[in-house]
Amino acid sequence: MSTAATTEALAIQGGPPVRDELLPYGRQTIDEEDIAAVVATLRSDWLTTGPKIHEFEEAFAAWVGARYAVSFSSGTAALHGAVFAAGIGAGDEAITSPLTFAATANCVLYQGGRPVFADVRQDTLNINPELAKRSVTSRSKAILPVDYAGHPADLDELSRIADEHGLTIIEDACHALGAEYRGRRVGSISHMTVFSFHPVKHLTTGEGGMVTTNNPGFADTLRKFRNHGISSGARERMASARWEYEMVLLGYNYRLTDIACALGLRQLSKLKENLKRRREIAARYQVDLRGLPGISLPIVLDGCIPAWHLYPVRLDLRADRAGIFGALRAENIGVNVHYKPVHLLSYYKAQFGYRGGEYPVAEAAYERLITLPLFQGMSDKDVSDVICAVEKVATHYGK
Repeated sequence: MSTAATTEALAIQGGPPVRDELLPYGRQTIDEEDIAAVVATLRSDWLTTGPKIHEFEEAFAAWVGARYAVSFSSGTAALHGAVFAAGIGAGDEAITSPLTFAATANCVLYQGGRPVFADVRQDTLNINPELAKRSVTSRSKAILPVDYAGHPADLDELSRIADEHGLTIIEDACHALGAEYRGRRVGSISHMTVFSFHPVKHLTTGEGGMVTTNNPGFADTLRKFRNHGISSGARERMASARWEYEMVLLGYNYRLTDIACALGLRQLSKLKENLKRRREIAARYQVDLRGLPGISLPIVLDGCIPAWHLYPVRLDLRADRAGIFGALRAENIGVNVHYKPVHLLSYYKAQFGYRGGEYPVAEAAYERLITLPLFQGMSDKDVSDVICAVEKVATHYGK
């Protein structure tokens, strides 16, 4: 970036913005092949409960290296299903990170359990295994680590804790499709791993989610749970010329449609290229923003290959985060914040008495975090615009 550009007046102060149009922090990439796959399914006999569901699940399981994959209508529904399959009920506890989207903790509440938060590591902002271990009680049933921003949590350490105390690991990998941990793909490691197919993720089905597992019992329970607790599917009954069915547990209608699965299959075929592009963008940020005063970049631990769902930086500038957020938005850079810690949300404060200060690392990080745009559809110019705007704003507000 030129010296003239860094000394130019900020857009928020009346100067020209770096871009003419807003660049969002994330966005889906849909091409003609995706559209054709959806149209073909719309013209087929099955719009839901049909063959595309099994086809997508089989392909997805093979991609991550798991024995089973069970699709759901959203990542939140998938989390709920995993918590149910783990046997969490009234009075049970599940240990998770406060620095996550509310759904991670909410899914425990859905089953009458209680989410117990353990603070995060200072570097990756993933749950701190030592603090998770200290949080285990006689009521603990599961640990829900979150692969924050797409960087895998400390899965081996957490698995040792789970084995010692007889807990189930439900890995919230909604950010981490394609990430690798010590030579293994995320989705093949934990007892259950949950993914999201929201439009800002690595592949999209519109809305949608998946649970992968190597445990046949979990897979069977998940399939029933997403289908009202019914032990057979409509397509299965049609193929065998049977109408009778049984409801064997209290489930929900959390099914993903064939329409969505057709899109998911096409998107899955492009996942390798999507990951490659995200990693290219992250690598450029890591190089071009390195050493910029007041901006701390994400770190990557040895043995981990992140999926780079998000690119969160931490700020230490003269203006507060709200001021920097406003300045970057005025430059038409669609920054965001991930996340307000769950225990600071008004519902959790009212229900559980949190006041703030309970999880100081997560809370301090939240005050400084800002997410830069990162998605596979970004052009090289888009990336340059983000870098230019961050340098411009950071230079202006530098200490």
